[in-house]
Amino acid sequence: MLETPRKFTLLAGTAEGPTRLNAFDNALLAAGIGNLNLVRVSSILPPGAIEVPRLAIPEGALTPTAYGTITSEEPGVAIAAAVAVGIGADGRYGIIMEYSGHGTSEDAESMVRTMVAEAFATRQRELDRVLARAVGHTVSRIGCAFAAVALWY
Repeated sequence: MLETPRKFTLLAGTAEGPTRLNAFDNALLAAGIGNLNLVRVSSILPPGAIEVPRLAIPEGALTPTAYGTITSEEPGVAIAAAVAVGIGADGRYGIIMEYSGHGTSEDAESMVRTMVAEAFATRQRELDRVLARAVGHTVSRIGCAFAAVALWY
């Protein structure tokens, strides 16, 4: 079994690139997570994990990450990505929700906050607080919006 992460960081970035993959890579760099190997995970925040505002992880490290991303080649289109972390009043595990789509950062943040509240209601748990990070981008040529919760040790 793998070690359970004890820290988490909310990150977000947007960028343009000459290809879809370059736009995604540039958005990762803008978010501060571009030199890590992301391992996409589902949406549970380990119990007792603490928020740390900046990553302190060696380059190339495998990093469990819940993220939303969108890339578009349609000039003038507004795209956005957001993540939210719900912390329960009971001190148990948290819930991470991610979203990406067309619209503004405000739209994306509202969506993930609603999704966290619904996830807690479904589990019949009391939600204490929600942390969120969202970004929006108007595509120039090929643009990407990326938002993530990195889980680390």
